[in-house]
Amino acid sequence: MANQLASAATSGSKTVIHTLAVRITHWINAIAIIIMILSGWRIYDASPLFDFEFPAAITLGGWLAGALQWHFAAMWLLVLNGLFYVCYGIISGHFKSSFLPLTWQSIWREVKSALRGKISHELGVYNAVQRAAYIGVICMGVVLVLSGLSIWKPVQFQELAALMGGYDGARVVHFIAMTLVVFFIIVHLTLVALVPRTLWPMFSGRAAGSREGGSK
Repeated sequence: MANQLASAATSGSKTVIHTLAVRITHWINAIAIIIMILSGWRIYDASPLFDFEFPAAITLGGWLAGALQWHFAAMWLLVLNGLFYVCYGIISGHFKSSFLPLTWQSIWREVKSALRGKISHELGVYNAVQRAAYIGVICMGVVLVLSGLSIWKPVQFQELAALMGGYDGARVVHFIAMTLVVFFIIVHLTLVALVPRTLWPMFSGRAAGSREGGSK
């Protein structure tokens, strides 16, 4: 998931738009989430919720025990990295500057522009739809962790599991949250492909300050 932070600091013609903390947590989250999704699909195949299974070629772990090991390892990585990111986002003001303000009117305005084939993009600045998407995927990350704990330890976390309809309900919630995260990743990668100059700053942290607009 890309996390952008506009800054007034400059180096020559380059503007800092991603701090080091944002870049590191972004890539750690990306790795952890991919591992969790692929190993989660292998775990799902061991006891499918619905009338389909994921192809073994796109799963991770080889078998249930192996998939569980990958899944738990990535879970702790995601939780620790996520906690650091949330604390950093609050203390540094990253959340406030990147994701707020956000209103239903601004989201609808951006959606209408997109439907007309016009998407404006400024490096380091999120439009309303992007802000909503990033807030949403952070929330889905929290739901994934909580529902995952309910599945992993349904007795120890029985109160939490009860909020989701018990063990089986927690599995459904977990699956839905995973599906929404996968959808976010697909949309995110598509937008990166449409505006490829947004990728390199996630490594370097800097880019020439300019605005892109028009049909994408």
